[in-house]
Amino acid sequence: MTATYITTTIPFVNARPHIGHALELVQADVLARHRRGRGDAVRFQAGTDDNSLKNVLAAQAAGIAVREFVDRNAEAFGALGGALSLTVDDFIRTSRDPRHRPGVERFWRACSADLYRKRYEGLYCTGCEQFFTPAELRDGRCPDHDTVPEQVSEENWFFRLSRYAGPLREAIATGRLRIEPAGRRNEVLAFIDGGLADFSVSRPATRAGGWGIPVPGDPGQVIYVWFDALCNYVTALDYGSDGVAYRRWWAGDGDRVHLLGKGVLRFHAVYWPAMLLSAGLPLPTGIFVHDYLTAGGRKISKSAAGAAAFEPAALAAGYGADAVRWWLLREVPRTGDADFTVERLVARSDDELANGLGNLVNRVVAMIRRYRDGRIPAPAPVPPGGADLDAAIRQAGDLIGAALDEFDFRRATEAVWAIADEANRFINRARPWDLARAGDTAGTRLDAVLCLLARACSALGRELAPFLPDAAARISRQCTPRDGRLPAPSPVFRRLAPRSASPGR
Repeated sequence: MTATYITTTIPFVNARPHIGHALELVQADVLARHRRGRGDAVRFQAGTDDNSLKNVLAAQAAGIAVREFVDRNAEAFGALGGALSLTVDDFIRTSRDPRHRPGVERFWRACSADLYRKRYEGLYCTGCEQFFTPAELRDGRCPDHDTVPEQVSEENWFFRLSRYAGPLREAIATGRLRIEPAGRRNEVLAFIDGGLADFSVSRPATRAGGWGIPVPGDPGQVIYVWFDALCNYVTALDYGSDGVAYRRWWAGDGDRVHLLGKGVLRFHAVYWPAMLLSAGLPLPTGIFVHDYLTAGGRKISKSAAGAAAFEPAALAAGYGADAVRWWLLREVPRTGDADFTVERLVARSDDELANGLGNLVNRVVAMIRRYRDGRIPAPAPVPPGGADLDAAIRQAGDLIGAALDEFDFRRATEAVWAIADEANRFINRARPWDLARAGDTAGTRLDAVLCLLARACSALGRELAPFLPDAAARISRQCTPRDGRLPAPSPVFRRLAPRSASPGR
């Protein structure tokens, strides 16, 4: 049995979550459910980055104690598991979890040969928790936050990143460390080829307000948030005590997959692998990168005006977890940003879920009850005009697996949608109501038509499970006979926008 360890990044908790955080969580959940479904042993981990200077400054601006502020926002991130129907196995909080600090301290000591102190002066963006060179800025501003970085001069601990350019390039170029999509892999290779500079891995404790994990043996410094946060991928596995979880999920032969946004690619594809090499630990096997969600063409930010309108828990409460998950999986491309609006979410849900999948299941169940007393006809040869639907059913599993292996959720959901789309077309071609009116002369063909449509609906319940688990369960209940008969049809999806009544069969 293959062991698969899937992680999301752990976001700063300087504000409540927005829909962009839901994207990564839902993608990870789909991968976790899919791999469990094919028999893998899966661990899906998420969490929050509590030890950031950004959190401290936000708490000060709000006039709230840092501990209270961090706890309150971290709770909102943790609640997304229930709101979005996620199967998170572990949720780590870096300021609260007893596994984290000893693991970070052990990791620091494991990297000691590559750590040294020096004075540094540079341009620092608190929003990114990152130093920038002038060439990396856009008109003197942070490219993500559009703010002018702060000029910072301080003495910190540094990590010898420059030592690992060759091993990093080899791991990525050979695919031992796989980065998808290919454009992101090329971006990382170009960054490495441009020369790697050592980077700061600590901050003065005074500037951090005393918040964070002290540097072992140097309490005047706290470990830089990125070094601290990246360690969560192993500290949650009891790396601090070399526990069973670490040996199974990280040191074993399985897959170690990180999901992350393009803005933190450098940290995960360069800094973190170099730190692992320094500590003598295995590398991740895969890094899957998504682009941004935007609103009005601008990246959605937790702290931006109007961010409350994009809270995923509120969206799920108002429109349903199915609608939120479906929009994220169907609308967001493998590469490129996606602009979010509630209107687009509603339109996608009504068009494909309510009118497409839901209406199909209801029609098929109703016809089987009306024409065959709720009993699904015995298996029969594919009827005339049903070849495309039969192919969509048979091919869906392989197409979904291939797409998810390529981190392409839109292509994976297309294989599910193809079943519904072909089934609705087949109904219009086969016209089962006409066959029923024809009586005995068309009875055998009607059985074959209804059998194929029942297969299609059952396949939807099966193949939809990683993407919309709640809806998949409802569809499967509709398509599972009780005492030999299908239950009465009931709505699988609700319409989110009002419409005028339209005739139906």
